[in-house]
Amino acid sequence: MHRRKLRQAILDYVTRHPHENAVSSRFLELIDGHANCFERDCWPGHITGSAWLVDPTKTHLLLTHHKKLDMWLQVGGHSDGEPDTAQVALREACEESGLQVSLLNTAIFDLDVHEIPARKAEPAHYHFDVRFELSAQTREYTVSDESHDLAWVPIADLTTVTREASILRMRDKWYATR
Repeated sequence: MHRRKLRQAILDYVTRHPHENAVSSRFLELIDGHANCFERDCWPGHITGSAWLVDPTKTHLLLTHHKKLDMWLQVGGHSDGEPDTAQVALREACEESGLQVSLLNTAIFDLDVHEIPARKAEPAHYHFDVRFELSAQTREYTVSDESHDLAWVPIADLTTVTREASILRMRDKWYATR
C-alpha cells in the first residue's frame, strides 16, 4: 500500500521520459520486490529523496560538498521509512541547508540509481534517488554536519564545480522546461 504512490509517480515519469525506461524499470523492481525499500537497511538498495534546489531567481543551484562522498552534489538523503519522496526531499533540503524551501512541481524531476561504497558496517549498496524541483525563499544557508560546505552555483556554470552526469542531466532537463 505505502509503495503505490511512488510506483504511480514513476509510471507517470516514464511517460514523460520514455528514454529513461531502464532506470524506471530498476525502481519498479525494487519497489515491487522489497516492502522495506524505504528503509536504509534494505541492502539491495533503498529509496532516497533529493532536491534540485534553486535560489529565488531560479538561476543558481545549491550544491553540497558531501563529507562522506567528498563530492559536490545536490542536497538529499535517506527516506528513513517515509514513503512520500517529495516530503523526504523537502525535509533533507531543510536539514542540510537551514533554508525554507517549497516544491516547484509535485511530479518527479529526475530518477537516478547510484552505488554507495561500503563504509564501516554497511555493505556497498544502491541509492534509488527520487529528485524534485525545489525553490528556496532566501540564499542565506547554514552548513550542516553532513557537508564540508554549501554553495550557490550558477546553473549555467555547473561544469566549473562538477562533472557529475546526473547533475548535468538535471541541468539539461531544467533548461528544457524553461
